[in-house]
Parts: sequence; C-alpha cells; structure tokens
Amino acid sequence: MTVFTRVDDRLGELSLRPLDVAADAPLLHRWVTHPKAAFWLMQDADLARVTEEYQRIAAHPHHDAYLGLWRGEPAFLAERYDPARVELVGLHDAEPGDVGMHFLCAPADTPTHGFTLAVITTVLAWLFADPATRRVVVEPDVRNTAVHALNAAVGFTVVGPIRKPEKDALLSVCTRGQFLAATRKETPA
Repeated sequence: MTVFTRVDDRLGELSLRPLDVAADAPLLHRWVTHPKAAFWLMQDADLARVTEEYQRIAAHPHHDAYLGLWRGEPAFLAERYDPARVELVGLHDAEPGDVGMHFLCAPADTPTHGFTLAVITTVLAWLFADPATRRVVVEPDVRNTAVHALNAAVGFTVVGPIRKPEKDALLSVCTRGQFLAATRKETPA
C-alpha cells in the first residue's frame, strides 16, 4: 500500500510504502551492512539484528519505517520519528510539529546522477504533506559531509553539533518554507 508518490522531473516516480519487516529485512540487511552505509552504524549486523531493529521500530508508537520505491522497485529506506520521544530526547528543544527523519539510499552498481537528491526531496515532500509537520529535524553524523550538503540543498539549516550515545551528530532543521524555497518548484502533495 503506497502512502506517498512523487514524480521527479528527471528520474520519474518515487513512492513510499510501510515497511514489511518479515519480507523486507533481507533486503534491508544488504543495504545497511554495505560499506556505503557506514553512517547507518549496522556494518556488522546479522540478519537477526536487522530484523529485530525494524521490528522494534514497527512496534514503537513514535517511530515508523518505510520502503522507498523508484519506478516500482525497492531503492531507499525512510524513517519518521517524534524527536521529543525518540532519538533526541534531552538533546533538542522540540517544538510542536517537529518530525525527525532518517533516509538511506540502496547501494547501486551504477549510481544515477541526482538520485539521492530526488530521494531526500521525496521524503521531505512526504513529511510536509502532513499539515501538522512544521519542521523536519535530522541528526546525521558530523563526518557525513555528503549528507550535510544534501540537507543544505533542500533547505536545512544547522543548529549545531550534539553528542548522542552512538555518534557526534550535526543537528539541523528545515521548515516547510525553507524546503519550498530551496526546491523552488517542489510542492508537498
């Protein structure tokens, strides 16, 4: 069941559906243990650990995971969470309408130019399609300069570094207005 679809001018249709942990765990295991997913912090995880992690997310009332499809095929992962209750408790001055986000693109043998930007744009368009979402909050690893550049490209502003138990992170936020200004013609649908 698709929960959101966006058509990118260059890359075509991208969509999101709820994660089916039992069916999707083997695929996610390949993605999160790939060397390109080092910042996902699951490099040494076995299938059981990946399955357990996504079962935990599925059972959590304030954290959700979605499989992203490109042209109907699995291509990315998106997570949505309440930063006042998950991930950033005590580390972030949460405001009403804050939504936390993680995303991961599947490793590709032949990278597609602009794909990751299309994915983050789709994920933000999906989050802002909910009128209750006022800001999207992210906390990528401070060393993940590629994601920092993508975040800036879609409107995020840096709040500052924070120390989480598992990493030093760069807390950043993006309002609906910042997202729309950064993507110019993109509108949440």
